[in-house]
Amino acid sequence: MLATAFLFGLLGSFHCVGMCGPIAFLLPLDRNNSVKKIGQLSLYHGGRLFAYALIGLVFGLVGKGLNLFGLQQQLTIAIGLLMIVLVLLPYKQFQKISLAKPLYRIIGKVKSNLGAALKKKSPDTFLTIGFLNGFLPCGLVYMAVFGALAVGNTWEGSLYMVLFGAGTIPLMTTAIYIGNFLNGQVRQRIRKAIPVFVILIGCLFVLRGLGLGIPYISPKPMQPTIEANYECHNPTMADVQLTKNTNL
Repeated sequence: MLATAFLFGLLGSFHCVGMCGPIAFLLPLDRNNSVKKIGQLSLYHGGRLFAYALIGLVFGLVGKGLNLFGLQQQLTIAIGLLMIVLVLLPYKQFQKISLAKPLYRIIGKVKSNLGAALKKKSPDTFLTIGFLNGFLPCGLVYMAVFGALAVGNTWEGSLYMVLFGAGTIPLMTTAIYIGNFLNGQVRQRIRKAIPVFVILIGCLFVLRGLGLGIPYISPKPMQPTIEANYECHNPTMADVQLTKNTNL
């Protein structure tokens, strides 16, 4: 399932360029020094990955807690179905149940701090911009969070989000260097393919939760086993005699 995180980020990065591209294009990069520019971009992406790692850590911990209560399979199936439903749900209906609404105040502060950071050019600025960028609301990030929740492990949840973020790096970096390099028709086709990929991931989560015994796709859940290896035998005359001698 971790491999799907990178692929999800790689395909989803076409959406990220449209959503987060304006922020990336406004980065106060040193255009005259290529080495310094690479370092600044690395700090920006590092900040994003750190933010994603923290998000994955929190939701991985929640998933681990649910796993301890024996709800991991049900949770995985529910998350898979939720992914599919959110893709098939009309966009206007999705806006009504937006996960970002309860967090508007926090998001407003993030955007305010992000705007202030874009005006600076110190090395830590790029790390700060990337870090704040990672907390901006995004439908694909929500989907990745579902994946981190479903893995049911704290560190794997964090790794899932990091791999998702790593998948967005190649295209985001390319867009920063050469701008809008894809024509509208190609972008439209890619955006149409993203929901299909999300549905496929949702189906994989459902299959995984069902535990059908399919290797790597739907393995059977591990059942704890307790082995007792005791040998019982009838006492011999030598054993009886030894017991009598011991009592004496």
